Amino acid sequence: MLSQTKDTDARRQWMGVLAKSDESRLAHFWADLQSLPAWDYLRRPEVGLVMVRGRMGGDGGPFNLGEMTVTRCSVRLQNGVVGHAWVAGRSARHAEMAAIADALMQDEDWRATVDEKLLAPLQARLDHDRATDARKAAATRVDFFTMVRGED
Repeated sequence: MLSQTKDTDARRQWMGVLAKSDESRLAHFWADLQSLPAWDYLRRPEVGLVMVRGRMGGDGGPFNLGEMTVTRCSVRLQNGVVGHAWVAGRSARHAEMAAIADALMQDEDWRATVDEKLLAPLQARLDHDRATDARKAAATRVDFFTMVRGED
Protein backbone atom coordinates (compact mmCIF):
# COMPACT_ATOMS: atom_id res chain seq x y z
CA MET A 1 0.00 0.00 0.00
CA LEU A 2 2.79 2.43 0.90
CA SER A 3 4.59 1.68 -2.37
CA GLN A 4 1.43 2.38 -4.37
CA THR A 5 0.97 5.72 -2.59
CA LYS A 6 4.62 6.59 -3.24
CA ASP A 7 4.25 5.70 -6.94
CA THR A 8 1.05 7.73 -7.21
CA ASP A 9 2.69 10.76 -5.62
CA ALA A 10 5.69 10.47 -7.94
CA ARG A 11 3.45 10.21 -10.99
CA ARG A 12 1.37 13.17 -9.82
CA GLN A 13 4.59 15.17 -9.53
CA TRP A 14 5.92 14.42 -13.02
CA MET A 15 2.50 14.85 -14.64
CA GLY A 16 2.21 18.27 -12.96
CA VAL A 17 5.59 19.30 -14.38
CA LEU A 18 4.62 18.14 -17.88
CA ALA A 19 1.21 19.85 -17.78
CA LYS A 20 2.46 23.16 -16.32
CA SER A 21 5.44 23.54 -18.65
CA ASP A 22 5.17 25.61 -21.80
CA GLU A 23 4.89 23.54 -24.96
CA SER A 24 7.94 25.28 -26.44
CA ARG A 25 10.09 24.40 -23.41
CA LEU A 26 8.82 20.84 -23.44
CA ALA A 27 9.65 20.55 -27.16
CA HIS A 28 13.12 22.05 -26.57
CA PHE A 29 14.08 19.43 -23.98
CA TRP A 30 12.15 16.70 -25.85
CA ALA A 31 14.70 17.04 -28.67
CA ASP A 32 17.37 15.68 -26.27
CA LEU A 33 15.59 12.32 -26.04
CA GLN A 34 17.09 10.01 -28.65
CA SER A 35 15.81 6.71 -30.09
CA LEU A 36 12.39 6.78 -28.46
CA PRO A 37 10.53 3.46 -28.54
CA ALA A 38 7.63 2.95 -30.92
CA TRP A 39 4.17 3.77 -29.59
CA ASP A 40 0.54 3.81 -30.71
CA TYR A 41 -2.39 6.04 -29.85
CA LEU A 42 -5.03 4.66 -27.53
CA ARG A 43 -6.78 8.03 -27.76
CA ARG A 44 -5.59 10.61 -30.26
CA PRO A 45 -5.28 14.15 -28.89
CA GLU A 46 -8.73 15.66 -28.54
CA VAL A 47 -9.86 19.04 -27.31
CA GLY A 48 -12.72 19.44 -24.88
CA LEU A 49 -14.01 21.46 -21.96
CA VAL A 50 -13.91 20.80 -18.23
CA MET A 51 -15.82 22.62 -15.52
CA VAL A 52 -13.57 24.46 -13.09
CA ARG A 53 -14.91 24.51 -9.54
CA GLY A 54 -14.08 26.93 -6.75
CA ARG A 55 -14.84 27.48 -3.07
CA MET A 56 -15.57 30.72 -1.25
CA GLY A 57 -13.10 31.33 1.54
CA GLY A 58 -11.42 27.98 1.08
CA ASP A 59 -13.90 26.08 3.22
CA GLY A 60 -17.23 27.12 1.78
CA GLY A 61 -19.45 25.16 -0.53
CA PRO A 62 -18.18 24.47 -4.04
CA PHE A 63 -19.45 26.48 -6.99
CA ASN A 64 -18.92 26.27 -10.75
CA LEU A 65 -16.43 28.96 -11.71
CA GLY A 66 -16.50 28.35 -15.46
CA GLU A 67 -15.26 26.13 -18.25
CA MET A 68 -11.67 25.58 -19.33
CA THR A 69 -10.34 24.17 -22.60
CA VAL A 70 -8.15 21.06 -22.22
CA THR A 71 -6.54 18.54 -24.54
CA ARG A 72 -6.16 14.88 -23.61
CA CYS A 73 -4.19 12.04 -25.14
CA SER A 74 -3.40 8.39 -24.32
CA VAL A 75 -0.61 6.27 -25.80
CA ARG A 76 0.77 2.75 -25.41
CA LEU A 77 4.43 1.88 -25.88
CA GLN A 78 5.35 -1.31 -27.74
CA ASN A 79 6.08 -3.00 -24.41
CA GLY A 80 2.49 -2.33 -23.26
CA VAL A 81 3.11 0.60 -20.88
CA VAL A 82 0.28 3.14 -21.11
CA GLY A 83 0.66 6.91 -20.66
CA HIS A 84 -2.05 9.55 -20.32
CA ALA A 85 -2.02 13.35 -20.37
CA TRP A 86 -4.42 16.24 -19.85
CA VAL A 87 -3.06 19.71 -20.57
CA ALA A 88 -4.63 23.16 -20.52
CA GLY A 89 -5.37 24.66 -23.90
CA ARG A 90 -5.67 23.32 -27.43
CA SER A 91 -2.19 21.91 -28.11
CA ALA A 92 -2.34 18.38 -29.48
CA ARG A 93 1.48 18.21 -29.59
CA HIS A 94 1.81 19.19 -25.92
CA ALA A 95 -0.69 16.49 -24.88
CA GLU A 96 1.04 13.91 -27.07
CA MET A 97 4.52 14.62 -25.69
CA ALA A 98 3.20 14.59 -22.11
CA ALA A 99 1.43 11.24 -22.65
CA ILE A 100 4.55 9.66 -24.16
CA ALA A 101 6.69 11.05 -21.33
CA ASP A 102 4.21 9.62 -18.79
CA ALA A 103 4.54 6.18 -20.39
CA LEU A 104 8.34 6.43 -20.53
CA MET A 105 8.52 7.41 -16.85
CA GLN A 106 6.64 4.22 -15.98
CA ASP A 107 9.17 2.15 -17.95
CA GLU A 108 12.19 1.33 -15.77
CA ASP A 109 14.51 1.33 -18.82
CA TRP A 110 13.61 4.96 -19.66
CA ARG A 111 12.81 6.53 -16.28
CA ALA A 112 16.30 7.82 -15.43
CA THR A 113 16.90 9.23 -18.92
CA VAL A 114 13.55 11.05 -19.11
CA ASP A 115 13.95 12.35 -15.57
CA GLU A 116 17.44 13.70 -16.27
CA LYS A 117 16.95 15.11 -19.77
CA LEU A 118 13.33 16.25 -19.63
CA LEU A 119 11.74 16.51 -16.19
CA ALA A 120 14.66 17.94 -14.19
CA PRO A 121 15.27 20.86 -16.61
CA LEU A 122 11.53 21.56 -16.85
CA GLN A 123 11.19 21.54 -13.05
CA ALA A 124 14.17 23.90 -12.76
CA ARG A 125 12.53 26.34 -15.22
CA LEU A 126 9.20 26.17 -13.35
CA ASP A 127 11.00 26.84 -10.04
CA HIS A 128 12.90 29.75 -11.59
CA ASP A 129 9.69 31.25 -13.02
CA ARG A 130 7.92 30.85 -9.66
CA ALA A 131 10.78 32.58 -7.83
CA THR A 132 10.83 35.42 -10.37
CA ASP A 133 7.08 35.93 -9.98
CA ALA A 134 7.44 35.92 -6.18
CA ARG A 135 10.18 38.58 -6.34
CA LYS A 136 8.03 40.77 -8.60
CA ALA A 137 5.06 40.41 -6.28
CA ALA A 138 7.18 41.15 -3.20
CA ALA A 139 8.43 44.37 -4.81
CA THR A 140 4.87 45.68 -4.93
CA ARG A 141 3.97 44.68 -1.39
CA VAL A 142 2.42 47.36 0.78
CA ASP A 143 2.54 47.05 4.57
CA PHE A 144 -0.40 48.65 6.29
CA PHE A 145 -0.31 49.50 9.95
CA THR A 146 -2.55 51.30 12.39
CA MET A 147 -1.27 54.11 14.52
CA VAL A 148 -2.81 54.65 17.92
CA ARG A 149 -4.10 58.18 18.10
CA GLY A 150 -3.62 58.50 21.83
CA GLU A 151 -7.20 59.53 22.49
CA ASP A 152 -9.35 57.51 24.85
